[in-house]
Amino acid sequence: MSPQRSSRSQLLEGTLRCLERLPPERITARAIAAESGANLASIGYHFGSKDGLVTEAVIEGLDRWLAEIDRGLARVSADEPTARIRRAAEVIEATRRSHESLARGFLAALARAQHDERVRGLLAAGFRRTRPRIAAVLGLGEDRAGTDAGGIMHAMFSGLIFGALLDPGLAIEGERLERGLERIRTVLPAGGG
Repeated sequence: MSPQRSSRSQLLEGTLRCLERLPPERITARAIAAESGANLASIGYHFGSKDGLVTEAVIEGLDRWLAEIDRGLARVSADEPTARIRRAAEVIEATRRSHESLARGFLAALARAQHDERVRGLLAAGFRRTRPRIAAVLGLGEDRAGTDAGGIMHAMFSGLIFGALLDPGLAIEGERLERGLERIRTVLPAGGG
């Protein structure tokens, strides 16, 4: 099969399947080619490198997870950001374990980004695209402050997920998360101070 006949989507799907069953450091170009049924050379042709492909697959997987969270918010009014954040936390809690491989892949990509300009660019573009999407999903607004709030929520949820990867006892979920958010809200009242 020529590189042109091995599609990008075929490689992304194969890489996502590899991420489900292998730790990021054990994902090889050959494993991706075998899983996707694609020509090994097509990885370089479409993505520049195996690391570029894995990074794009992680971003695609995280985008799908965000869409899953959005579907979980379907019954919560966009005019209720507090309820939407609470429900988003519940959906993340319910789906976190099934997406641990994506979180591990994301951490590996962050580490690679320090030494790989292309990976850094892919991740930065992913962050720029995700922040306003998170703001929209959570009803935080479409202006600059809403996008910034989306970035803060992304950082908060990512940090919680990464902590739980290190030790499940570090997970802050359910009522503990609600109480923690309420404490933050009372310490940082609206309008500053």
